[in-house]
Amino acid sequence: MHRLMMIFLLVLTACAPRPAPVATTFRAPTAPIYSSAVLEPTRIEGHWVQVAAFATDPLPCGPGQVDIAAGQINWTLCLDGERSGAGPLVPGKAGRFSVTGMQDWWVLWVDGDYRTMVIGTPSGRFGFVLNRTASLPADRAKAVRDLFKFNGYDLDLLRFF
Repeated sequence: MHRLMMIFLLVLTACAPRPAPVATTFRAPTAPIYSSAVLEPTRIEGHWVQVAAFATDPLPCGPGQVDIAAGQINWTLCLDGERSGAGPLVPGKAGRFSVTGMQDWWVLWVDGDYRTMVIGTPSGRFGFVLNRTASLPADRAKAVRDLFKFNGYDLDLLRFF
């Protein structure tokens, strides 16, 4: 009888609903976050290579790519696994864009020559870096770290490809 009761409890436990997974966030929720007020949207058109992203473990995929042209975006990114999408890139407030299939992208920083772009979101569920080439120079890598830190991101979870 004892074994039967144990089996019953195990089956009952297995059937219980599992709690929803807790979404990972990479920034302090109360930290202020700022998008680039001086961003010129036409200058972000072209090809970009993902050179970094936030993750709790080693990045599970290779660097992603983003292509922007004529108000459209085609993207494949390594975030919490490989994700991709395509559609309109809709500008909102300064430095903010609606991207199909994702939370809004906030451009936290872009260098003066539009070679490196730092993307985040107020929820902190993602943050990543796009560069015009696969190689990010040390001075811009430092700027990336500084910008993410300023916007409340946990630098211990920033992974470069």
